[in-house]
Amino acid sequence: MLEADDVEFGDEVEPEVEPVRGRTRWLRFAGTFAVGGVLAGGLLVGVGSGAFAASFAVSGTSFEVTADQLRGTGFVQFPGIAANPDVAPHPVAINAFKTADLDNFCQSVFLPDNPFIGDLTLRITAAGSTGMHAEDMVVQVAQVDGDFTLKAPEIGVDASQVAGGPAGVVGRDNDFGMQASDVTINNLKQVAWGTSAGTISFKGMSLRIVSGNHQCIQ
Repeated sequence: MLEADDVEFGDEVEPEVEPVRGRTRWLRFAGTFAVGGVLAGGLLVGVGSGAFAASFAVSGTSFEVTADQLRGTGFVQFPGIAANPDVAPHPVAINAFKTADLDNFCQSVFLPDNPFIGDLTLRITAAGSTGMHAEDMVVQVAQVDGDFTLKAPEIGVDASQVAGGPAGVVGRDNDFGMQASDVTINNLKQVAWGTSAGTISFKGMSLRIVSGNHQCIQ
């Protein structure tokens, strides 16, 4: 077990836009720490009775999430695959949290080349402290940036033996895994393929479809 340490790996403003009227197993796994938000379009997959379905179909589109700060408990991570029968599989980091709180949450999905109206962006925001709260959240992460602090981390655990996250959320035998009792991420910027959770709640949520490309990560 490693001692708790600061781990560094590396202010979002809403754009002023007009509302519109009228998308393998890793040979090596290089520790990408992350978290995500609710999958746009209502594609939530519940974690029921403490058992997480090891995989679920994702759309062919990734989405972006930003937050000023994330505070999580019961964090585990291991490699996985974002699967879709119509597109190539995506290697991802599976990140799970017993609880997660995000300040000034923003999520966006870019929808290009729509007939007659062109590019669109779907944006979900929840401003202020703990704008988004999740319980038993599992995220399929493609990339992430931010300033991390992990409490009581265990890095290099067999993925099938992680026990600190939501009940039943584990990886495959002999895959690389890690876990920590708590995690704090400042200036979170993330790209993900899918998210599931037992519960996700938003404070003062705003959902907008806007013209052009106005994703959360600028």
